[in-house]
Amino acid sequence: MRPLKLTLSAFGPYAGLETLDFTLLGDSGLYLITGDTGAGKSTIFDAITFALYGKDSGKDRRERSFRSMYAESDSQETFVELTFLHQGREYTVRRQPEYERFSKRSGKNTLKGAEATLLCPDGTIITKKTQVTEKIVELLGINRDQFKQIAMIAQGDFLRLLQAKTEDRIKIFREIFQTGRYRQFQDRVKEEAQALR
Repeated sequence: MRPLKLTLSAFGPYAGLETLDFTLLGDSGLYLITGDTGAGKSTIFDAITFALYGKDSGKDRRERSFRSMYAESDSQETFVELTFLHQGREYTVRRQPEYERFSKRSGKNTLKGAEATLLCPDGTIITKKTQVTEKIVELLGINRDQFKQIAMIAQGDFLRLLQAKTEDRIKIFREIFQTGRYRQFQDRVKEEAQALR
C-alpha cells in the first residue's frame, strides 16, 4: 500500500482543509515525517490509520476527540480522505468520525454520526463502516495493530519491533507475507516424515 493523497478537514490540530500529496515525494513509498513537538506529525499517522481502520494510530482515542477545536467554522465538516495504491490499483477511503457540532437551525450542539466510504477501482462503493474496515484488512492482509507496527512506525515503535520476541515478529511477518499455507505444508511434511519413521 502506497499513499497517494491525504486530505484532512478540521481533524486534530488542523483547523481547515489540508491536503498532503505524497506523489510529490517520489514513488518509493518510504517517507520520514519530521518536525517540532506539537507540529502535527502524529496526527498524520492518526489520519492515515483512521482512514484505513476507523481508529487512530495510538492509544484508541475516542472518535469525538478527532474534531479540531480550531475548526474554522461550526459548520465545517470533519473528515479524512486517503487515496492509496495497492497492487497497482487505486482506492479512495473516506471516513468521518462521530463528533458534535453546532447547529444554526436548533441553536445547540448536535451529534454528527460516523460514516465511511471506500471507492474501489472497479467502481464498487462500500458504505458501511465495518464492511469498509473488513475490506481494507482483506486488501492489505494486516489489521490495525500490525499496520501500526510495520507500515507506520512512529517514534520509538520501530525499536520495539526490532526488540520484539522472535515469535512475535514471525507472527507479524507471516501475516504480511501470507506464508500460512507454507507453514501448513511444512507441518504436514513433518507429520508424514514422522509417520514413515
